[in-house]
Amino acid sequence: FLSLPLQAKMSRPVQARRLDGIDKNIWVEFVKLATTYSKVNLGQGFPDFPAPAFLQEALRGALGGENHMLHQYTRAFGHPPLVKVLAQFFEKLLGRELDPMTNVMVTVGAYQALFCCFQAFVDEGDEVIIIEPFFDCYEPMVKMAGGTPVFVPMRPKAPKDGKLMSSADWQLDPAELASKFSAKTKAIVLNSPNNPLGKVFSRGELELIAELCVKHDVLCISDEVYEWLVYDGRQHIRIASLPGMWDRTVIIGSAGKTFSATGWKVGWTVGPDRLLQHLRTVHQNSVYHCATIAQEAVAQGFQRELMLFGKPDSYFVQLPRELQQKRDLLVQSLVAVGMKPIIPEGTYFLVADISEFKSDVPDVPNSDEPYDYRFAKWMIKNKGLAAIPLSAFYSEAHKGSYTNFIRFCFAKEEATLKAANDILQKWKQEKTS
Repeated sequence: FLSLPLQAKMSRPVQARRLDGIDKNIWVEFVKLATTYSKVNLGQGFPDFPAPAFLQEALRGALGGENHMLHQYTRAFGHPPLVKVLAQFFEKLLGRELDPMTNVMVTVGAYQALFCCFQAFVDEGDEVIIIEPFFDCYEPMVKMAGGTPVFVPMRPKAPKDGKLMSSADWQLDPAELASKFSAKTKAIVLNSPNNPLGKVFSRGELELIAELCVKHDVLCISDEVYEWLVYDGRQHIRIASLPGMWDRTVIIGSAGKTFSATGWKVGWTVGPDRLLQHLRTVHQNSVYHCATIAQEAVAQGFQRELMLFGKPDSYFVQLPRELQQKRDLLVQSLVAVGMKPIIPEGTYFLVADISEFKSDVPDVPNSDEPYDYRFAKWMIKNKGLAAIPLSAFYSEAHKGSYTNFIRFCFAKEEATLKAANDILQKWKQEKTS
């Protein structure tokens, strides 16, 4: 034993097979680029304006108040005041009675809620339908659970009369969607409002998905983190409220997006106990518990919003109004420089067509790198403006069809959007001179 070399290295593989092929992450690369080169970062999806004053005050009160137990563990599946008020809130939204202890579970952000869903429901050989474009973690999380992602893209339909395209112009083909369901299909992931496109699925589109779920006895993982961020008078419809869907749907929400506090990492799931009991098993054997003080502050935020529900002073009424103005500012800036924005119906995000900029960043023959990746990197390094390539939100099979678009985040201070406009205006002058 003593004669063995002290520096002996392991020779066998250490990486679990479930990590094969999912080690790369676009955010690692582009966050580093943005930090190094950009003057204005419209890439990542977080606000640079403060969380509302009432939420900050709730956190300060929880931190410095007399209830010292807020510094200790709370209930593993959700701080009782938070699950109680979430149940009350979603009773209003869904029109059904909810038990806070069995129909609601708090998670470390919506990200962990998604992870719990895939780990709890997906077995080796199960197929999970993912609608494209999709939030990029869906695919690796399905694969880590042993499942097989099955992709179905929304396709754009050109608007009439030369108008700017809307996210509503991107639609699923009903026959193509139906063809993806089979005996192997365990679940479909629905993200409405959709990141990155900003699409808010219509009642008709949701009814189509619901009918297929019921027909094939399939679960629906409904990522609704942008549920309050819808514009132009549109309505967010919860698929769990449609006939036959409550019993097969897990709703995922986020205090980060709801209250503009993404760093707090408070998320939740809402659904029937027959589904949530399995999420609780994953949760208790992974993170087990979420930060008590953050949950207490979010609970107080929801209690305020419950009293102001639907009233002009509600943050859920004010925030989308403010963000719609910011969206329109960015649209004007992008149109002025020659990009073609796709007007989002919801979320933090706006996708723009960069086809007219091929002269700025020409194609490289035989390059493996998608054009939108190369363009976004060039724009960060040469213009100081950060955005994210849209093809990052597509499967390998479909990436090549969507390489003329980039995604911007407009949930920013007006000063940030003005700085972006200044960069774009200077760019425009350089192009015309």
